[in-house]
Amino acid sequence: MKGLHAKIGVIGGSGLYDLDGLEKIDEKVIETPYGLPSDAILIGRYADKELAFLPRHGRGHFLPPHQVPSRANMAALKMLGVEQIIAFSAVGSLREELPPRDFILPSQIIDRTKGIRPFTFFEDGIVVHTTFGDPFSEHLADIIWSERRAISDATMHRNKTLVCMEGPIFSTRAESLMYRQLGGDIINMSVLPEAKLAAELEMDYQMVCMSTDYDSWKIEEEAVTAEFIIGNLNANAANARNLLKAVIPHLGDESSRKGTIRNAVITAPEKRNPETVKKLNQLLPGYF
Repeated sequence: MKGLHAKIGVIGGSGLYDLDGLEKIDEKVIETPYGLPSDAILIGRYADKELAFLPRHGRGHFLPPHQVPSRANMAALKMLGVEQIIAFSAVGSLREELPPRDFILPSQIIDRTKGIRPFTFFEDGIVVHTTFGDPFSEHLADIIWSERRAISDATMHRNKTLVCMEGPIFSTRAESLMYRQLGGDIINMSVLPEAKLAAELEMDYQMVCMSTDYDSWKIEEEAVTAEFIIGNLNANAANARNLLKAVIPHLGDESSRKGTIRNAVITAPEKRNPETVKKLNQLLPGYF
């Protein structure tokens, strides 16, 4: 997008709707081929790097997980030139050793959403099968892990499995126990389709998860409530800002996914829907 450019994208999750210390350059509501993103995107300088900041649920938290316009969010960041995304999210813990207020870097995802969220850019006459075996960026995870001491009074963990459920209602106790049996370590409502869409647009993506509760699996405790979570959100948000200040100076490289889509297009040129091609050429010019 002419006049605006940022290689680093930051997506704020629950409790993180702004970025203290961001030197604002511009604020844009970007019209994408897939509609408007969750809110205006702030473009500015932070820790001597230019970045784009977008609150996933909108400022004031008015978008539930299943109504977050993830395609528009990812498209808008791509149109700004974003190569690397750090995305924050509140999560429930499915393990005793991941207590509330700890930070977790997941490496895998189990999809328990129900298909009501638009989850791909490649449809309506364009078929592309994108690799997603490793949904997160190990390079970004390594950088974040190296700066884990920036968070105070909390521990960071990595290489955990994140379950993504539909929401917005929380899990039953039976569901929570099932997710543990499936190998899940933490659970949220927002990593999908966000991570899949980032992969389709060749952007490196790493979610930073902030534990707020034990979901519903601990029989000896009350089931999770929004009231309980809110207290932990504030503490987590402060630590998230400290972590970003330490991590951002190390970001700004080209995505390691660059070029992965070009050779994954299955549809024959003469069969490609011109309207779909027109949309996609705004995001991946020359690929279709």
